[in-house]
Amino acid sequence: MEDVLLNHTFVTEFLLLGVTDIEELNPILFVMVFVMYFVTVSGNAAIIMIIVLDSKLHSPMYFFLGNLACLDVCFSTVTVPKILENFFSTSKAISFLGCITQLHFFHFLGCTEALLLAVMAFDCFVAICRPLHYPSIMNRQVCIQVAATMWAIPFLHALVHSILTSRLNFCGSNHIHHFFCDIKPLLEVACGNTELNRWLLNTLAGTIASGLFFLTFLSYIYIVIYLFLKTRSCSMLHKALSTCASHFMVVMVFYAPVLFIYINPDSGSSLEKDRIIAVMYTVVTPALNPLIYTLRNKEVRGALNRKIRILL
Repeated sequence: MEDVLLNHTFVTEFLLLGVTDIEELNPILFVMVFVMYFVTVSGNAAIIMIIVLDSKLHSPMYFFLGNLACLDVCFSTVTVPKILENFFSTSKAISFLGCITQLHFFHFLGCTEALLLAVMAFDCFVAICRPLHYPSIMNRQVCIQVAATMWAIPFLHALVHSILTSRLNFCGSNHIHHFFCDIKPLLEVACGNTELNRWLLNTLAGTIASGLFFLTFLSYIYIVIYLFLKTRSCSMLHKALSTCASHFMVVMVFYAPVLFIYINPDSGSSLEKDRIIAVMYTVVTPALNPLIYTLRNKEVRGALNRKIRILL
């Protein structure tokens, strides 16, 4: 729907073009996305429940894992329900306010997860390289303060993008070449000067993503070097790194598509690729995280088995 004022047309809603333009694929994609979403919600909810109920998992590592599980449910819920609705919707419309709200929470939760993964890598570093100082460094008060900070800062970061995007003039087409509201597709249909928005997207978001990835990866490099120089034993090195193996796999799954999109040069020709890759980090990655942690992490797997035996 559009409002006309002083010979200008202003968009009041957007039309999301969806995951694919091939209508015949919609029923198949609906089932696949629904299954992924069900795994995301149920799997991460199970992890949160196990961490809360099992006293053996009341440690900084699992406190942050619980935050990650909560984030995955919220992050997926921002986009997936609308995706499922649009598979069979004829209008595929989203209001202007709904679009900006979705954009805000998408970037807020995505940035929070990037920060959380860096914090979890630091936690692994302290646990392995500074085991005697670990209880004092990662005490309960510090963990709560870190968690509050890593939720607050991304909220403000996303708020900047949301406000600047909402102030743009959308006086042309209201068709968004994406399956959810993101900054890149919205800039393509905006009229007027979007240089500041593009600079913030490419510089700020790109710097945050690449910077946090570098810090996360640096933590693991330092752990490997420290253990190799200290033990010079491959078996000891493997045993220590197995503690953080699940987290490292989650990091790689999360950052691979994100870095491609936000470091990739901003151009209209890349929107189709962005739409395909976005499926990975909005639908697939949140579903993989609980599977990775339950299959690779002995403590979580053991706690899950104990709860199942109690229920049976």
